[in-house]
Amino acid sequence: MFVTVSGMERSLRAARVATYIYFVLCGTLMGAWVVHIPAIEDRVGISHATLGGLLVLLGLGAFLGMQVAGPLTDRLGSRVVVPASGILCGAALVLPGLARDPWALAGALLVFGFCNGCLDVSMNAHAVHVEKAYGRPVMSGFHATFSVGGVLASLVGAGAASAGLNPAAGMAAMGAVGIVIALATARALLPAAPVADDPGHGSAAEPEAAPAPRRRSGTGRVWLLAALALMVMLCEGAANDWSALHLKDVLGAPAGTAAFAYGTFAAAMTLGRLLADRFVARFGSLAILRYGAATAAVGITLVALGPWMWAAFTGWALFGLGLSGCVPQLFSAAGHADPAAAGANVSRVAGLGYVGMLAGPAVIGWLTHLVALDHAFVLLTLLCVTTAVGARVLRTGADHTRQSEMAAGSH
Repeated sequence: MFVTVSGMERSLRAARVATYIYFVLCGTLMGAWVVHIPAIEDRVGISHATLGGLLVLLGLGAFLGMQVAGPLTDRLGSRVVVPASGILCGAALVLPGLARDPWALAGALLVFGFCNGCLDVSMNAHAVHVEKAYGRPVMSGFHATFSVGGVLASLVGAGAASAGLNPAAGMAAMGAVGIVIALATARALLPAAPVADDPGHGSAAEPEAAPAPRRRSGTGRVWLLAALALMVMLCEGAANDWSALHLKDVLGAPAGTAAFAYGTFAAAMTLGRLLADRFVARFGSLAILRYGAATAAVGITLVALGPWMWAAFTGWALFGLGLSGCVPQLFSAAGHADPAAAGANVSRVAGLGYVGMLAGPAVIGWLTHLVALDHAFVLLTLLCVTTAVGARVLRTGADHTRQSEMAAGSH
């Protein structure tokens, strides 16, 4: 008996480590494309405006991949779809590096985006299964390692450029390593989703986001989660593209100083995700989403209205810290809403959230035709406040969780 339990624990730990690796892999492969954008843009001979249009195809491909991979993961299992997606994503990474004209680059980005979307959704669906098996929050930690992948890509990309490798060679090498990692890690993944919870195994680990069994309104709730994800990720996308420009154009900061605005936001978000799981276990996912969104609202309002440099840096830090735990809770809640359809539900939330991520920079850019950039950020304040109010959607299943906790306490 003890040997079996020990073996199960080792298997679960291995699955968690494997999930971390796939999140790092996904972040690294996407980051490998990002760090090579300037070189590819020059070689293909396109303008920034044309590149912006082509990036829409990357997003479209990712969205389509998410919608395909979600139901496929439910049908075939994460152990099949996650490594297959990782292999395809690694192989597709070289395509943008090989492109010689805008049409070829357009097709390459559509294919790479599709493969990346498949990996994104399937690994998140597996992360939900790991979290369910653990019986405590671990989702935010997975999302933190995605950012680590981006850092690794920037370091490797810089090294490849210093060594004189052209984009095709550098991206082919990183893609090949990614394929090997995807293959080597596959065996550690969980074979299938957990079928059901043991009523005596409940804990505070699955707080308000725990599912309410046999609720026919589950699909509607998932779309509400998706709408919140759209708002949160729209805010994140806006920060990615406009934080540095805000310091430079509104506050007159030098370009070197302005770059630290995004760095402050990203560092605060990564730190928040590393710590979020502990706070979810103690206070619940509803509190993390509600007070995280409220903190983000305070932060971006400080950015929008504060005339001082220190206020802007403080605001971007609060904005990143507040948003950091929101998306993982929404993904987790979608996955737990129906274990048999975790992949499909995560694909809905991730897909609509990704639309928000892509739309964020464009929406703020459009608003700058009407108002100043800092005043356009007030829209982000409104979205964060709306998210804080809408966090009550995570209250579904709270009674089930309390009953589980009582059952656990009786043993």
